[in-house]
Amino acid sequence: QSGDWNYYGIVTDIQLGATDPRFADEQTEVRFPAQIAKALHGQTLYANLEVLPNLMLEIGPEPGTPEYKQWRGKIDAGLAEQPRILPVKNVPPHHAQVYLAGEGDIGEIFGKPDEEGNFIIGYTREQGHPVCVNLEKFVQRSSGVFGATGTGKSFLTRLVLAGLMHYGKASVLVLDMHNEYGFDDIASDTKNAVTGLKTKFKSRVNVVGLGAGATIRGQVPDFNLEIAMSDISSSDIEMLTRELNLKETTPTTLNALYTSFRDGWFQRFKSMNRDEVEIEDEKGKMKRAPHPDSVAAWADANGANVMAAEALHDKLRRLFNKPYIVEKPAADSVSQIIAALEGGKHVVLSYGEHESDLDYLLVSNLLTRKIRNAWERKTNEFRTHGKAEPRQLIIVVEEAHKLLNREMAAQTTFATIARELRKYYVTLLIVDQRPSQIYDEVMSQLGTRISGWLGDEDDIHAVLSGLAGRDVLRGMLTHLQQREEVLLLGGSFMMPLPVRSRRYDEKFWKELLGGKRSREESMKELGF
Repeated sequence: QSGDWNYYGIVTDIQLGATDPRFADEQTEVRFPAQIAKALHGQTLYANLEVLPNLMLEIGPEPGTPEYKQWRGKIDAGLAEQPRILPVKNVPPHHAQVYLAGEGDIGEIFGKPDEEGNFIIGYTREQGHPVCVNLEKFVQRSSGVFGATGTGKSFLTRLVLAGLMHYGKASVLVLDMHNEYGFDDIASDTKNAVTGLKTKFKSRVNVVGLGAGATIRGQVPDFNLEIAMSDISSSDIEMLTRELNLKETTPTTLNALYTSFRDGWFQRFKSMNRDEVEIEDEKGKMKRAPHPDSVAAWADANGANVMAAEALHDKLRRLFNKPYIVEKPAADSVSQIIAALEGGKHVVLSYGEHESDLDYLLVSNLLTRKIRNAWERKTNEFRTHGKAEPRQLIIVVEEAHKLLNREMAAQTTFATIARELRKYYVTLLIVDQRPSQIYDEVMSQLGTRISGWLGDEDDIHAVLSGLAGRDVLRGMLTHLQQREEVLLLGGSFMMPLPVRSRRYDEKFWKELLGGKRSREESMKELGF
């Protein structure tokens, strides 16, 4: 604090110092009585704190003085702006008083827990003051949760999702590759029970299973997702180039298939065979020729390369055999998902036994493409025809580097969402242990970043890209405990701060949703 201003900063380094090196080197407590040694230490030994200033707030002259009354009067009369926290533009002068931030200071910067839209994400490591994230800001830009394997990313993501669902101003679609978020689970390390989002939010969360008759951890989902063959586009296949090891000729063959059969290309291509028949030529000799319903016959008739077409047919057998891809789904489950999200519900798409990268890439991209089109249409209708404003949507992407690496980013819908769809009310929450493998253009679009401990230098660099004071922040990130500590960065947070993350347990749910407290808890709150 200095004069009319409060400055807020983070201690980035602590060093011991002495007025004379002798006092630091000698053990004076051995040479002198304890009281004298203590007094000597107090006069000769000290600690230097290195502080990174981040923010400043005008607090005005000393309260009760005529100057304060005049300063406050101008603000109340509208002649001066209400003081607000600003990025730091100067430094405090010499001999300015330094204080450890109190709960009021933390509330001033990160928001007070009792204010609408604020959600406690963790607590300061030293005093345990609550630190909030403003969910209204959080949903406006894409964000990320990062951390090495075993640092508790899934628990932290559950916390954030529970806060968003309770907040109720945005719908959430979770692409749950490992079936962790919907129903109750067992923690892989502690073997303790983990409460699923469906358990607490009940009908507000729809769990969707992939494929007819699919169950998730032995439980029946609200409904099942089947993909119509006619919904698969050539771009969905091209996105799988690396996974299916497709050749350079694939786009040409796919284009020829679409030209021949339009939306029915996938079903017709699947039904083609590789047979040959014997026919009689002009000279009466028998020869072998492609079967009329074969891939080769279609390729010959449509000017496509036979070998390329047959090679693609071989590669696509992995998709032809997927049980969730059907000619005529029992219900339009894609529309059901979109309707649920538009209606304010949340959807957890569990992949069940279909946990391969191929399943994840195909289904995630196809579904988000449909959702993107629906939200763009609703946004345009809202802006041009005055129809209802679209509901904010957050799409949660696990193993994000599989969909958003440099090679895939240009081909998937997700990169477009990260870059452009904020104006269409759609943002991403990406969850990953290897942020360095995510395309840097996508990382640059992330507002809020919440990161646990990272051990790889490239991953640390990726998380801190585009942020001021990266060298200092790197030190904070590398010194986090490997569990239950995270660094809050960017977007929703006015300044970076390492915190002890909130625990995902029954106490958390009681605090979030309310519940009966025990007599011991009530007495403790009263101070007994």
